[in-house]
Amino acid sequence: MTARLNIAKLAPDLYRAVAALDAAVTNAGLDARLLHLLKLRASQINGCAYCVDLHVKEALADGIDARTLHLVAVWRESPLFDARDRAVLDWTESVTLAAETGIPDAAYDVVRSEFSDSEIAALTIAIGTINIWNRIAVSSRMQHPV
Repeated sequence: MTARLNIAKLAPDLYRAVAALDAAVTNAGLDARLLHLLKLRASQINGCAYCVDLHVKEALADGIDARTLHLVAVWRESPLFDARDRAVLDWTESVTLAAETGIPDAAYDVVRSEFSDSEIAALTIAIGTINIWNRIAVSSRMQHPV
């Protein structure tokens, strides 16, 4: 696979705006573990090898167990995820796949049972932000280090 575009160089102001949004999400007070799980799951769904690689490395550096990261793709079948993890992963899948899921009330009910409205708002923006990064990386064919 060959890189297509360097979006950071071609649209620097817009790229910096996405980076600023990402920084705001990071500083929004959400649990770091949940953010790592959210970013990894959305990146898996979107087929972004660059982002999967990046988010696994970041999660490992923050002390998240490798076994947990290996099982994110099959979280429904794994006992390693608690109710909050499951709510975030379900919400991430529903929002990331909005055209397919319609973001059903059942998914909202699950996330609402574990998080406040303001936390759900922050989680939703975090999901949107990683989806922006995934689309930038996949469309430009960003390369992860070998």
